[in-house]
Amino acid sequence: MVAPPDNDVLWARALHVTHNGSPALTGVSLGVREGEILAVTGPRGSGKTTLLQCLSGQLLAQQGEVWFNSTPVHTMGPLVRERLRRDRFGWIDPEPHLVPELTAWENVALPMMLRGSSHRVSKPAAQEWLDRLDIGGCARKRPHALRQSERQRVAIARALVTTPSVLFADEPTAPLHRADHTLALRTLTTAARSHGITVVLATYDPDVAALADRTVTLLDGRRVNTVHLPGSEGGAGASGGAARTTAPRTAAATADASGAPGTTSTTSTTSTTATGPAQTEGRAACSLSA
Repeated sequence: MVAPPDNDVLWARALHVTHNGSPALTGVSLGVREGEILAVTGPRGSGKTTLLQCLSGQLLAQQGEVWFNSTPVHTMGPLVRERLRRDRFGWIDPEPHLVPELTAWENVALPMMLRGSSHRVSKPAAQEWLDRLDIGGCARKRPHALRQSERQRVAIARALVTTPSVLFADEPTAPLHRADHTLALRTLTTAARSHGITVVLATYDPDVAALADRTVTLLDGRRVNTVHLPGSEGGAGASGGAARTTAPRTAAATADASGAPGTTSTTSTTSTTATGPAQTEGRAACSLSA
């Protein structure tokens, strides 16, 4: 077992995952630097959600290793991994999974309450994030009284309220209209930059991927690189955010044979699933007062 580089907050090596006999990930390796926004792109069914689930400890790969801050996640027991997700990670799903009995602010405050924060501390923190996402007026409404876009923004606020070490965002703006989409992305990226939150973002939207510092691409469960033909002229190839480069015409995407962490890539995306508030949320509901 080889320890990851010191500057990688997340590190995965040679992940292999099979769902019902079909390969979901085949030898995928990568490293995510602290404070980095990394976009994972690729067509539907390429393994993006599975990769995020493995990195966040929701899913154990059949083969391979996952490390968080030089601690092996793949050797942790279920309860330790659950505690890791609760205390250090945040998760945003393509569809908002809110506790129906709780108001918007209670849903946002729930992760703080589960960590032991008082009502007096949790409520203003929840209200602040709702205000940042322009839904402060919905604080006392329950999910059934909210529009889909409002429910998604509540879910985004819930993921950010604890300022997690790593935020996993699986198509976070998929259900949002363009105006809501822009506001949510701006809030998400600004919060990540200002609070030093590492973000692993799965997306099919090139506009979303362009906000990332770096992009990696999956195709049929494998990490792929863009190959540039020598002597080509014209076209530009992009690799997302601050890592963007301009090169001769982009040719085909080919499998990354080395599978080595830290190799950059390119493309577009999708996906599903949730960390954070689940069955425990319902039990916590009775302890919250409006």
